[in-house]
Amino acid sequence: MTPAAAPAVDTAKVKEILSRHPAGDAGALVNVLHDLQAEFRYLPEEALKLAAEHLQISQAQVFGVATFYEGFHLKPRGKHVCTVCMGTACHVRGAPKLLDQLERDLKVRAGGTTPDLSVTLETVNCVGACALGPLLIVDGEYHGNMTTGRLPKLVDSVLKEGKS
Repeated sequence: MTPAAAPAVDTAKVKEILSRHPAGDAGALVNVLHDLQAEFRYLPEEALKLAAEHLQISQAQVFGVATFYEGFHLKPRGKHVCTVCMGTACHVRGAPKLLDQLERDLKVRAGGTTPDLSVTLETVNCVGACALGPLLIVDGEYHGNMTTGRLPKLVDSVLKEGKS
């Protein structure tokens, strides 16, 4: 499967976001990155270059911060994010089966995004909700005691929501 293609970056939108932050204020970098990611669902390379120019810092500094924090993403992300908890409690209760089924149904491997940018599939080691295992988190909403039987209905509802 081909990786998701990066959509064209609206540089006017990037500049509008940057205008909310003082030029030359290197201390605003994390806030700028949050704002850019909120708009684009990832940090496009062109946007990072423009941010470096606006904040009057090196591109290396911008990329360094963007890659340091796990919450920032440099690759296009899906409109929806499905996260399977693979912590011990979830693992022994069937999380690997959930992940296998999601990879088959979505035709994307964990850590990837569908070519149409509708879904990003990821795993986490533990979210601390062990009593709910196996746990699937969809767009921040926890779905505990998930089963392979309930999974298709949930995925279908997420995908249908994205088409409306």
